[in-house]
Amino acid sequence: MLSSILKKSDCAACKFCCSFRRQSLWETPVFSKEIAQQLKEEFPNAKFRSVGKSSMTIDLSMLYKTNNPVEEVPCYFLDKNKGCLLSAELKPFDCSIWPFRVVNKIDNGNTVVLTPTCPAVNKVPREKILELLDSGLREKILNYAKENPDIIKEDSEFFEVLR
Repeated sequence: MLSSILKKSDCAACKFCCSFRRQSLWETPVFSKEIAQQLKEEFPNAKFRSVGKSSMTIDLSMLYKTNNPVEEVPCYFLDKNKGCLLSAELKPFDCSIWPFRVVNKIDNGNTVVLTPTCPAVNKVPREKILELLDSGLREKILNYAKENPDIIKEDSEFFEVLR
């Protein structure tokens, strides 16, 4: 989805989006319960917890070795040499749209925002990012969020609003 603005080689070298600080567990990807069940069978060490009414997310809490909020642990499905082990059918929408997120703005409803921590996207001119969103990606993301509201993140000043 983002290949027009991000190089696969940049993403493969970084993998920032595939590791989670204790303080960033709100950012873990959301899966349908059916996909989570398939993943439990394929990856028996992966743990999940419920999110919202019909979704699950990975539960990384037992992987942290300290109480340090900035300690990072990788996603269960990340191989440090191969990258993401999930097939396209099993990869969550959250991962395919990173570093974009949907938040509910009180004054503007659901809005697509940018997570500014992605090192690769921070090198992309904002006009290129806006062109991509305006080419239909924003609408696709918002439509998915309408059908799958559990992916909607809590609003924060941390996010960059993209209009």
